[in-house]
Order: sequence, then structure tokens, then C-alpha cells
Amino acid sequence: MDYLIEISFIFVAVSLVFLYNYYHDKNGIPTNWPIVGMLPALFLNLHNIHDYVVEVVEKTQLNFVFKGPWLANMQIFVTVDPANVHHIMSKNFGNYPKGPKFNEIFDVLGDGISNSDSPMWEYQRKMAKSFVNHSKFHENLVKKVEDKIESGLKPILDNVSNQGIEIDLQDLFGRLTFDTSCTVLIDFDPKSLSIEMPIVPSSKAFDDLEEAILYRHAMPPSIWKFQRWLSIGREKKFKQAWKNVDDFIYNCIAIKRSQKVSDQNSKNNDMGVNLFTLYTEAIEENNTQTPNIKKDDDKLLRDSLLNLVLAGRDTISVALSWFFYLLSKNARVETKLREEVEKIMSHTQDFSNNSRELCNKLVYLHASLCETLRLYPPVVFESKSPVEPDILPSGHTVSPNMQIIFSLYAMGRMKSIWGDDCHEFKPERWISEEGNIRHEPSYKFLAFNAGPRTCVGKDMAFTEMKIVAATVLRNYRIEPVDGFQGVPDISIILHMKYGFKVKVSHLR
Repeated sequence: MDYLIEISFIFVAVSLVFLYNYYHDKNGIPTNWPIVGMLPALFLNLHNIHDYVVEVVEKTQLNFVFKGPWLANMQIFVTVDPANVHHIMSKNFGNYPKGPKFNEIFDVLGDGISNSDSPMWEYQRKMAKSFVNHSKFHENLVKKVEDKIESGLKPILDNVSNQGIEIDLQDLFGRLTFDTSCTVLIDFDPKSLSIEMPIVPSSKAFDDLEEAILYRHAMPPSIWKFQRWLSIGREKKFKQAWKNVDDFIYNCIAIKRSQKVSDQNSKNNDMGVNLFTLYTEAIEENNTQTPNIKKDDDKLLRDSLLNLVLAGRDTISVALSWFFYLLSKNARVETKLREEVEKIMSHTQDFSNNSRELCNKLVYLHASLCETLRLYPPVVFESKSPVEPDILPSGHTVSPNMQIIFSLYAMGRMKSIWGDDCHEFKPERWISEEGNIRHEPSYKFLAFNAGPRTCVGKDMAFTEMKIVAATVLRNYRIEPVDGFQGVPDISIILHMKYGFKVKVSHLR
């Protein structure tokens, strides 16, 4: 029976729930039980884990040590303390690599930029920066996004508006960003965004991977590794999803290799280079200065492309989904946004000309997106492990056998960090008295990571989000179906658990 091991383990923990409820002092802090540690509280609240972490760290002065079962090697330090974040991500960066525990849990990412440490991470970051800093990157990005909006997004929104039918906006944005990410990074269009709404196994596989990875954090390593060995439960689903993702990425690589594009043709394409070309040329020239990289190393290409496609697909689509969900509950903000977009774009239909200038002028839109990312960060948490024992600014001691987790979701909801109005959707908090975007330190606003690992695709993400958001705001009204409530899913990516079912209507 697929879930036998998992269910058996959960049964042991849940059998103590009645004791937990009876003896718990009602202060919201998990009890450290003999043998099973704090697992009963974790399983009891797993369905609502993100808000549960908010409750716990708020009552423990931003820092909390979670203790797992005896002999399970499951000790987790959860912190949302900006001083600790700054220390770990910047001041003492060298002592806090991703670490072996992170690599085990996120093994599907291989040696990509999200999963690797020096020197592979330095190589991956150098290659990614070379790509986004290319002279024609921004121009090509804008073109690809607008092409996909015109050929896919708008026809679908027009169709559902004309027919008066519901649509899952989260799924729609996921298809949009999946296609644009693959097109920009690999020069391959999966064509998942069309009126037919085709099933795309590789895209669904990403969601399955992310869900399983979160459960790996909640289960003792010995349990999920045993499931992996037996290929049962979520690990069986994880294995199949991994295969589907590999099939897609390796197929893209094979297609690109078979094209044998000449140097001259490469110079005449949209930007002269794509990420695939950049990596293959670097590998073939043997100029990487990175160990264990060989010519025609498809595994390295697979890891590099998977990490960046995954990041481009999920972070942007999830942010856009929560953005329009928040607007549906804040008419004042929505009205101000429509007014700004109309004023700034009154003499143009799109972003094809002066895209940088237009994006920079959309200050209130930028602030609204930042506010969305504060409340609903697409990547829910960040994980680290120290190489050497360390004492954090909060006074807590951490050791190499301890996993450190920053909850970005909880961090955005702390009154001590953001003020008493931290639960409000208030874009104005991001705008200075001079009318410019107010800078918040990355160790306080961690949506794009911090320190040396700050996301190299931050500007790319804001550009794509602004183009999509402005287009929708100018042309359509988005209204959730009656009774809809956005509920965060149990995953490392903050999807809406039940999608985002909406009705769409034309503004003009």
C-alpha cells in the first residue's frame, strides 16, 4: 500500500494529539514530547503550516527551535529575525552554504544555481549574470513576453469573457510564465498557453516536485529516505515527476543540439544568444574554470536550465495570482493602479518601445507588486546549515547538525518588523515622500534572497510582472467567483491550494 509507511508514522504522532490538546498550555508553542518530539504539533498543523509558523515565531520573539523525534537528526532553527538573516546571508556568508541536508532534500535540482555551493555556484551565478546583462536581453525579454500575451493570454481572456465562463487564473499565469521562461532561456516554446489549454506533463511535474519537497522538510530524513528506497507514497510521485521533468529538459537539449545553428545564424536571432547557447559555448571552450565539467555535458545543462526555468515559471506566476487576488479585495488600490497605468501608457498600446522608461514610471504598480511579495512570497522559506558552530545576533547557538529556516511568509507578517498594519495590503508603505520606491533592506524583505545570493533575475521578474499586470489592468476586470477564498497550498512554492477561479470581463 503506497502510503502505508507514511500513514503508520503519522498514526504514532496523531495518537498523541489528544494529549497535546489536553496538556498544551494554549500559548501556541509546540510541546516537546518524549520520543516523538514536536512532531504531533507539526502534523496537527501541517494543513495550515504557513500561518502556524507565523503564530509560533510571533510568540517566541522571532526565533524558535523545533525538535524532532529522538535519534531522527531533525533539529530545526526557525528564525525571522532580520539581524539573524543579515548575519547568515551576508556578514558570515561563508559559514552558511546550502549544505548537505539542503542538497539531499532538493536533490532533483542537481548542480544548478539554487542548489549548489562554491565553486559550482560561483560558475552558475557568473553564467546567469552574463545572460541577464547581455546587451539585448531586456529587449528580447519584452518582445517574448508581449508576443506570448498577444498570441496566448489575450485570446484566452477574450474568449472566457465573451462566453461568460470561469477560468483558473493561476493556471493561466503558470502557462504564460512556463512558455515565456522556456522561450527566453532555451529558445523553445512548449505552447501550453492556448485556448485548448493542453495538458503539459512537464509543467504538472514541477508542482508535484515542490509539494514532495515540502513534505521532506516535515518528515524525519530516515522516513522519507525509506519511502524513496521502496518507491512508495509521495516519494513514488516525486520519482515520476522527476522523470517527466528530465524527459522535457533533455528533449529540449536534444532539439537544440540537432539544430546545429551556425555562428552567423546565431548572431541574427533575436538577441544573438540564449541561455542554452551561452552554456554550451562556455563548456565547449573549456573555459569554465570549474571542476568536473566536460564537453557536451548534458547533465550540467539539465541542472542549469531546470533551476532557471523553475524559478521563472513559478515565482512570477504565483506573484501575479496573489497580486490580482489582493486587488479583488482592495478596490481603492485597484482604482489607483488603473489610473496610473492609463496615465503612463496613454500614448502607447504596449511596452515594445521605451520599455525601461515605462516600467520605471509605474511606481504604484511596482509598490503594489512589492507589497504582494511581502504578504505572499512565492518561495515560502529559505534554508541554510552552518559549517562551523556559530552564535547568532539573537543569542542562539547553531551547529552543523542543525537546519536553519527563514520563513519569508511569517517575516512579512511580523508587527515588530513591518508595524501594526503588517497584515494590511498597503502599497503606500513602499513609496517615499518624494514619490519614489522606498528601499527596504533585503534581510527584511527577503523575496529576492539577500547577500551574495541575491536573485540575478530580480529586474527580469519585475519587468515581466509589470507588462502582464498592466496589460490585464488596461483591458479586463478580474473578479473571483462567488465565495472564493485564496488559501496557500502546502508546498515550497506559495500556490493557491484550489487555484484562482475568476470571471473575466472587458473594460472597453
